Amino acid sequence: MLTLLKTRFRARIAKSSADIEAAQRLRQLAFARDSQDTSMTLDADQFDDICTHVLVEKVTDGSENAELVCCFRLLTFATADQIENSYSAQFYNLANLHHMDGPICEIGRFCLHPDWHDPDILRLAWAALTRHVDEKGIKMLFGCSSFSGISADKYVDAFALMAEKYLAPNEKAPSVKHDDVFPYAQSLSGHVCDVKQAFKQLPSLLRTYLMMGGWVSDHAVIDRAMSTLHVFTGLEIAAIPAARVRQLRRDAAIEGQ
Repeated sequence: MLTLLKTRFRARIAKSSADIEAAQRLRQLAFARDSQDTSMTLDADQFDDICTHVLVEKVTDGSENAELVCCFRLLTFATADQIENSYSAQFYNLANLHHMDGPICEIGRFCLHPDWHDPDILRLAWAALTRHVDEKGIKMLFGCSSFSGISADKYVDAFALMAEKYLAPNEKAPSVKHDDVFPYAQSLSGHVCDVKQAFKQLPSLLRTYLMMGGWVSDHAVIDRAMSTLHVFTGLEIAAIPAARVRQLRRDAAIEGQ
């Protein structure tokens, strides 16, 4: 079972229903802060039962005392045509990806505790993800990258930058499936973005994907239930720069106890 340690933090696979419930509680805290529905205490759905859940914890006074600071879930498919069984396929037409090489892996519900901003947390999360990619021979990572809130006005420069530089290749591009979308590539055609502002507006996880060679859909889905805008994001492992791969694998080689 995966266990990685870095400074005060530990990454491990959830091994009990209590672990998964802790992840669902953190997800609710991270994703539903803007929601008007205060009755929910857990962010849970039908995909939780078939996913591998990764927990990053702050460890103090021995391994039995830990605080959950980050979590995400992984859903791995042996072949790309199985992508229709993913969470993302609820929102995007992914037919253009059916013929890609597999295995492929969906990353979902990636979140940090709002009180924690230590960069070692993300480094350890990426180390755990790298270990999974190498062990399973993953060819592509994908998922929905979320912007907080449903107003695109706050993210105009970010969307314009993605439209200019980071759209999926035509032969792989997701097409519209959801009824409620913001077609930013079309709407912002000709908009000159402030690149510095654009990178500030990008969610940190999405920014990382793009800097490693990732690409996005040409439209954002407006998810009113989650109070987010999200774009389909793909990262082909072969596209990651060699220097970044070496660093990720060095981090992933940290052995736990």
